[in-house]
Amino acid sequence: MQKNVYIKTFGCQMNERDSEIMGQVLSSLGYIEGIEIENADLVIVNTCSIRAKAEQKVMSLLGSLRKIKAQKPEMKICVAGCVAQQESKQLLEKMPHIDLIIGTQHIYKIGHWLEEVQAKGHAIIITGMDDSFSIPDFIPGWRNSNLEKQNHPDFRKFVTIMQGCNNYCSYCIVPYTRGREISRNYSDIIDEVKYLVNNGIQEITLLGQNVNSYGCNTTTQASQPPCSFPDLLHRVAEVADLQRLRFTTSHPKDLSDELIRCFKDIEILCPQFHLPVQSGSDAILTKMNRKYSIQNYFEKIDKLLSSRPGIALTTDIIIGFPGETERDFLLTMDLLEKIRFHGSFSFKYSDRPGTASCLLPDKVAEEIKSQRLAIFQARQDDISLERNREYVGRRRR
Repeated sequence: MQKNVYIKTFGCQMNERDSEIMGQVLSSLGYIEGIEIENADLVIVNTCSIRAKAEQKVMSLLGSLRKIKAQKPEMKICVAGCVAQQESKQLLEKMPHIDLIIGTQHIYKIGHWLEEVQAKGHAIIITGMDDSFSIPDFIPGWRNSNLEKQNHPDFRKFVTIMQGCNNYCSYCIVPYTRGREISRNYSDIIDEVKYLVNNGIQEITLLGQNVNSYGCNTTTQASQPPCSFPDLLHRVAEVADLQRLRFTTSHPKDLSDELIRCFKDIEILCPQFHLPVQSGSDAILTKMNRKYSIQNYFEKIDKLLSSRPGIALTTDIIIGFPGETERDFLLTMDLLEKIRFHGSFSFKYSDRPGTASCLLPDKVAEEIKSQRLAIFQARQDDISLERNREYVGRRRR
């Protein structure tokens, strides 16, 4: 029997892809994705806890779902993603109307766990992490969604190449909510890309928490020769009829000369690179456990610009990290002026439970964080406009 599912995604592109995966799994079980939450038989809230604001939005939505479920008790509510992984039992205590809390390694079996909820008649929490986990083979088939116009299919898709992170930046919860780095078999990645291109997709974005270290974890590649990330880019670029190739996200400390050369050697690799710097101060980078200096970062940027002149550069910035002085902030502003990023994702620092930065002293006052963020974003907006005007009258592939 056909059922309606409503999927709400918070956070990054990795979460968007995870929502697509759950949508594809559920499509094979007869679910149709809809746009009206009130008419849904199943609501999936795919969450993000990278920043406090994102988590607050999740809790607000879950609160409103309580009223809907009171009027429609047969509706099932599933919470997935980082908040589910991090909060689990505490989340169910706060929101007892939730039926399923599913961790980041278990989304591929969401159909099975929904059946368990139905059979047992009570909520289920499945968030355990297994060091032997491997990313399953890709799921053929489109996401069956009323949100997509059948006569105008998407021209681009995300393809997951790895999951987790080994870096343990002091402010980041990813290693705790998504586990250690796990690289996906490259042959499976190529098969998925070929499938997508054969079904009309022209642009592929390869996804991972730190794509630069793809292949360093070889446990899931035991049956294949080792494949580095630059190698993978070359293999994907050889797929017939693929028009454009992108990837995200990269860690500066793992940006190799070999990867930089890919922007010169691979014609379909788009001249755009997102390289999160987080701060312009070496003192703050050390507290963040980022393992590079600003001088290292500038050197890598120079190599990128030499390899692919005109490449569009974007970044991430955290404002108000514990101990950030006015001088540290001015160093971040100086970095912005020197590199002139085409765009940036900038946010006020917020403590994330379980991270090392929670224990750091000298927290920056909220008012100061807000003032500094406003200054940074205003200048970034001006630079972004100037950068965009450089494209006026030019034709891009």
